[in-house]
Amino acid sequence: MNKHIADRFCDYAKIDTQSDPDSTTFPSTEKQKDLSRVLVTELLEMGLGDAHMDEYGYVYATLKSNIDKKVPAICFCAHVDTSPDCTGANVKPIIHKNYQGQDLVLPDDHNQVISTQQHPYLKERIGDDIITASGTTLLGADDKAGVAVIMDFVQFMCNNPSLPHGDIRILFTPDEEIGRGVDYVNIEKLAADYGYTLDAGKRGSYEDETFSADGATVNFYGVSAHPGYAKGKLVNALKVAGDFLSRLPKGEFSPETTSGREGFVHPVTMGGVAEHAWVKFIVRDFDTAQLTEHEARLKAIAEATIADYPGTRLEMSTEEQYRNMKEVVVLTPAISEYAIKAIEMAGIEPRLSSARGGTDGSRLSFMGLPCPNIFTGEMAFHGKHEYVSVQDMEKSREVLVHLAGLWASH
Repeated sequence: MNKHIADRFCDYAKIDTQSDPDSTTFPSTEKQKDLSRVLVTELLEMGLGDAHMDEYGYVYATLKSNIDKKVPAICFCAHVDTSPDCTGANVKPIIHKNYQGQDLVLPDDHNQVISTQQHPYLKERIGDDIITASGTTLLGADDKAGVAVIMDFVQFMCNNPSLPHGDIRILFTPDEEIGRGVDYVNIEKLAADYGYTLDAGKRGSYEDETFSADGATVNFYGVSAHPGYAKGKLVNALKVAGDFLSRLPKGEFSPETTSGREGFVHPVTMGGVAEHAWVKFIVRDFDTAQLTEHEARLKAIAEATIADYPGTRLEMSTEEQYRNMKEVVVLTPAISEYAIKAIEMAGIEPRLSSARGGTDGSRLSFMGLPCPNIFTGEMAFHGKHEYVSVQDMEKSREVLVHLAGLWASH
């Protein structure tokens, strides 16, 4: 079943695979398996006889080696879920052929306009075919562009059996967007030595470094009283939490005020009642040791807040989410050397960068599978302005072909 990568991507984008951070199941939404089942069927049709989906929604498959010598097994990985930040139901992909730099007014909501002013990378993609959604949903290029690239790579290799390669393991994961993407991955069954996620943006992007990440929860316990008789008694934990948030630094220490290698803390949810209120944060920095300092600063602000509310009690907890993959990837220089060379072989200038976020590869790296990140063309993800260049996806697939060849000669 030979599909053009654009058609392949659009077919995948139409399948709603949004994950749910409030769910206690795995995967968090059963509908993610709808795409996973399609991928298994297509992989089997391509001849990957071991392709299957396990009970957790992971898809495993092997493009078997066609060379005599033993070389490292490489994994290509992408996630099937889309972000909870914007609906992924009823996605209607639109292909804007031969894009010429114009504003893209999305037809289902004319207030949604993708412009080069807001999205300057589009200026580099003049002449490309740009895929967007219709204005009421995200597109899902994060990470269905990665899924489409890997599937197109498999099809290309099956159509060109003379191209040398070792064992290539394929892995598609659920729930990456909510931080659970590799919770139940079977590393032993995957049996790969090194891996690459396909989940980066601009053409040529190669990310071998991610944030280190913690979660933090700040709990405020007030004093409950009947509101009709509360004078001098009631201490409203919701108001304490609000005051605490108002004391967070305004010009630094937050996502909206940092860039480059600066870390931050970010309140993501809050809730509660008058007696108990809580605020959940994500804490990020490239330097893992800095996480502890950021959390100490957060606690100091919380302690200063409750000092103004006698009777209030504070509890703060933190949990590790993922760590900077660079700490693992640098131990095997060939992982990055081959990736950069493959990008160059595709006629692209490498863009070496550090991801201000995390990928499945962040955690896989610390599970024994070093796993940096390669571009797919996905841009402006998690929102209605998300887009991807068809030609970027094609170039990403070309990089994988070269990368497979380089590892075959390892």
